[in-house]
Parts: sequence; C-alpha cells; structure tokens
Amino acid sequence: MPSDDTPFLRHLRQCNTAVVPGARFPFSLGGKAAGWIAPDLTDALEQRDLGSRAQGFALPNPADLEPLGEELAREGVYRSHHELFDVMADVDQPVLARIDRGALPLFGLVAAGVHLNGLVRKSDGLYLWTGRRAANKRLDPSKLDHLVAGGVPASHTPWEALLKEAAEEASIQEDLASQAQQVGRMVYALDRPEGLRRDILYCYDLFLPESFSPVAADGEVESFHLMPLGEVYNLVRDTDEFKFNVNLVLIDLFLRNGLIDPHSAEGRQLRDGLTHGLSPASPGHKAALAAAAP
Repeated sequence: MPSDDTPFLRHLRQCNTAVVPGARFPFSLGGKAAGWIAPDLTDALEQRDLGSRAQGFALPNPADLEPLGEELAREGVYRSHHELFDVMADVDQPVLARIDRGALPLFGLVAAGVHLNGLVRKSDGLYLWTGRRAANKRLDPSKLDHLVAGGVPASHTPWEALLKEAAEEASIQEDLASQAQQVGRMVYALDRPEGLRRDILYCYDLFLPESFSPVAADGEVESFHLMPLGEVYNLVRDTDEFKFNVNLVLIDLFLRNGLIDPHSAEGRQLRDGLTHGLSPASPGHKAALAAAAP
C-alpha cells in the first residue's frame, strides 16, 4: 500500500489495480476498441483466426460475440453464469453485442451494475441495511454487501435492473423500490481471479420505514442486519469486511452525508477517484481509449 494512502483511499486503489496493456492484448468489436484479452484466452482466439498476440484481436461482426462466448464455455475456457449482459465499447456508448457475464472479464469488456443504499432514519441517526453474502457465492462469499446489488442484464436499463434485484434479493415490492433515487455513477478497473473487471456502478438511495424487514428471496444472502451508519463507517475505514466494490459506494455515501468532508483534500481526491477511476483501464478513461486504439 502506498505510504500516502488514507484508510478510505486504499479501497479505491484496491479497486483500480488494472494496468493496460500489461499482459493483455487489445480487442476490438465491430471496428471499435472494446476490451483487453486475457492471456488465457489468446490460444482459443488465435485458433479461430481472430487475431494474434502481435497484432491484437478483433471480431468484425459484433453479433458473433454471443455464440463465441457459448463455444468458449462449452470448451471449459470459463464457467458460464447463464446470464447475458449487453456489451458496449465504453461508458455512454451504444450496445454492440451480448455475451455471458462470466466471459466479460476474459475479454476485459465494460459491464454495468446497480447498488442500493437501504437507509432508515431513526431518532438517533441514520442506519443502513447490510446483507451477508451466502457462503456458496462464487465471488466474495460471506462478505458484507448492500441490501440490493447486482449486474445489469442484457436489454435492461439500470433502473429496470434495480427493481428486479430489489424484488429478488430483499423482497422489496416495486411500489417501495420505485421510490429510490439515483445519486451517482462510478467507475473502476481491477484485476480479479476471474479476469479484468471494468465496471460502471449506478448508485441509488432508498429510505425505508422502520417497520421494513428485508427477506432474501433468491438464496444469495445469508442474513440481513440494520447497522448505524457510524458503525458502517468504522468497518469501511478499518477493515475489508465489505465486498470490494461495496466500499466505493459507501465512501460516496459518507461523502454525501458529511462523515468524510467532501471539501477536504481527501474528500476531493476520493470524489475524483470514484467518478473517473484511478486505473487507466477504467471505463471512460482517455488513457485506456488511446492504448486500445488501432
């Protein structure tokens, strides 16, 4: 950890470890720079005459990406999630193709997700609903998580994905979930065991009545706990109890509620890192676009 890291900045650095090109190779989709190929994927793509390590890789017809992903899963190159995600060349760009979410990190493609701060106002302050991820989760088992969080499936908007996840993960009815307010968007890029994660997170606040109690509907959450926001602040500051990207959304919450001074040097650095990412591979980062250009 760099010596100038603050307890909160370290979470941003942990979510922005990706360096491009590094050991990866540029990947274009329909003539547009779109991702970074993991070394484990190069043999399979070279065998299909989709490029080379020397020149990079390309798929001229974006419609071929979905069947390519299916073939790679059947060959055991990755483990399918059986859930398609839309593929964009970069943030705020049109959808070009679809592929199973499990393949996104192998191609270093941009993915979108939603996170919801489930908040409760009490007489003694603000509280946050947290979930404990199930022990059998493929990624980050047993870590603390948001009340609602998940990826944005193909053909869904972030708002539609939020309503879907709210019902599935916490049994929040649509009339209540629809009161959520979008409060921000953040980006990051990091190396993970599953590959290169280049994510856009759409963040929401939902104020819930004190009488509300979440119920896990899909088996992905082991238990829910309502915690004082100050206790959540201490956990993020001092530990790695929360799933890696949840820390970023909570830091944003702390900045917006004054637990971290947004006008301080640290606050400004955190806000810039959340908005633009610290890694040159972050979605929308000019360095990533320049490096991937043909």
